Parts: sequence; structure tokens; C-alpha cells
Amino acid sequence: MRNYKDHLIPLNSQIIQALVQLDFLAKDAILFVVDEDEKLVGSLTDGDVRRGLIKGMATSDPVSSIIQSSPRFLRKGEMDLNKVIEYREGNFRILPILDKGDKVVNVINFRETRSYLPVDAVIMAGGRGTRLKPLTDLTPKPLLKVGDKPIMEHNLDRLALYGIDDFWFSVKYLGEQIEDYFGNGEKKNVQIRYVWEDEPLGTIGAVSKIEDFEHDYILITNSDVLTNLDYEHFFMNFIEKNVDFAVVTIPYEVNIPYAVLETLDGQVQSFKEKPTYTYYSNGGIYLMKREVLKYLPKEAYFNATDLMEKLLSDGYNVLSYPLAGYWLDVGKHEDFEKAQRDIKQIKF
Repeated sequence: MRNYKDHLIPLNSQIIQALVQLDFLAKDAILFVVDEDEKLVGSLTDGDVRRGLIKGMATSDPVSSIIQSSPRFLRKGEMDLNKVIEYREGNFRILPILDKGDKVVNVINFRETRSYLPVDAVIMAGGRGTRLKPLTDLTPKPLLKVGDKPIMEHNLDRLALYGIDDFWFSVKYLGEQIEDYFGNGEKKNVQIRYVWEDEPLGTIGAVSKIEDFEHDYILITNSDVLTNLDYEHFFMNFIEKNVDFAVVTIPYEVNIPYAVLETLDGQVQSFKEKPTYTYYSNGGIYLMKREVLKYLPKEAYFNATDLMEKLLSDGYNVLSYPLAGYWLDVGKHEDFEKAQRDIKQIKF
């Protein structure tokens, strides 16, 4: 993945510098001109340079003489996903992301990125992975490799594919290894911050330690889930149904090989011949409005299911999002072995 700063060029640069940079970018050839504070000033393409040279400008002239002064952009934390989709479908492939002060903080390329979701992602990675011993004696479960990279990196890359670039990793057991491996996220054009659990805080309790989320929507996922979930569809479904909390659920069908009788006080009311019942289990991936996090007790053991129960009892809208794609909880040795086989066939 290209570093987004490859698309930035200082306002005081010469046209020849722009030509060199555009040549390096090849098929992604567009530059965003920034001032000394990396605030967006304009954009620049091969076509702008060509038209400038035709008009008699020299390669030693400043890029300020040929830039487009009103480029399209998205503003972090304030954008409308429908606008993102409109740009993507309108063939605006590469767009700068600005913060509230107009500083370029990222550049998205729809050739490499499917969306740009206004979401903070929290990946829960503090567990000991005892069911996978001895593999986890010296390596934290999130760093066990499935195929050519760790389980947790599959998660990160999938989320980043949908433009999520603000990450929080909740760590405890051998967390130093996770921090050493991922660092601050710069290599993947994302920001990673770490939340350390001094004591086990359940499947969501550590989120209470985060006070400076970037967005109004928070996605929380277990680090050991392998999935090809379409996060844009998940988010759009959440918005369209105007809910407060959504959980990805995994459908399970139970086939009964006999007729099932429905009775009342011993009297047969009806029966179904060899029925199939569908049940939904918790997939360990949650999307919520930031405001519901007020229910998390401060730095106390608390599970996501506890939060769901609290929200339901207080009348909030909680949505089940049945997953139609691939999902695997890599919790046991047989799951880990299955993941190694599946990764060769499932498109993630």
C-alpha cells in the first residue's frame, strides 16, 4: 500500500518536482498541493502540467501557477457516506481527507479502498488464547499466522479496505508483541492507539478507557474472527434502520428428522413434518452509536452481551445483522486448522 504522503507536494515546489512525483505515482498520478502546515491548497495532474507547458511555462516555475484551486475532498468525521459512494461511482478515484483545520490527514484511493466509513474500530486482543496452547505459550493468539499473516492483521486489513483508519487495540497478554508488530499503523496508512488492560475487563470493558474517539460510530470486533463481512453494507444497514446498536449474527440451521408436535395441556395443536429451525449466534462484531458507551462501567469487567441487555431493558434499538458471507471464530485447534485451509479458497 502506498504512503498517502506520496500524493502531497509543497506549494513552493517547482513544476519539475511535480513531474518527477507524478511519474513515480504512475497510474495514480494526482498530487495535492499543501502549504507549510500541510493544509490543502489545490490539486495537480499530468494534464495541468501539460497545459502549463503549452502556455509557455518553464519546469522551474512554481506549481502554484498551474494548480486546480478547488479540488474535491472528504472531511474526516463529518462526511456523508452517500457522498463517498457518489464520488466512487463518479470515477473520482483518489481523494484527500481533511481534518477540521483543512490539513490533509489521509488520501484514499478507490482502486485500493472500497469505501471510507466514519467509524472508529476497536479490536479486542487481550485474551490468553488458552484453548490454543501450546501455540499461545510464547505468541499471543492475535499474532498466530493464518496463511501468510497474523489473524489480527487479516482483521485490520479488512477494516482498512473499507476506509477505516482510526484503530484502537485493547491488549494485555503478550501485548508488547502486538504493539511491536503493528506499531502506530503508519505503514498501513492508519492510526493505531493501544488500550492496556491491567486486569481482564471482559469483551467490551476496556472500551470504557477510551475517551477521545474520532467519530460518532464505534465498531468493536474480536481479534480472532476471520470474516469477509462487507462493512459498508453493515454500516449502511445500521444507518437506514436508525438503530443504536447492531451485532453481526451467524445463522445456524437445525434440521429435525422427525415430525414435531405442538401441544397444549397434552392436546396436539399442530405438527410440522421434519422442520428446519434457524437460530442466530453472536458473531463478536458490534457497531454502535458512541452515545451508548455511557453505559459501560469505568474500567470494570463488562461483556458486550451485558451492554446489549442494558440497552434492550432501556428501550434502545438493537439490531441483528445476519451474515451471509464467511465467518470463523479461531478459538480452538480445529478452528485454526480450518482457517489454514479456508484462507486458500475464501476471497477476503
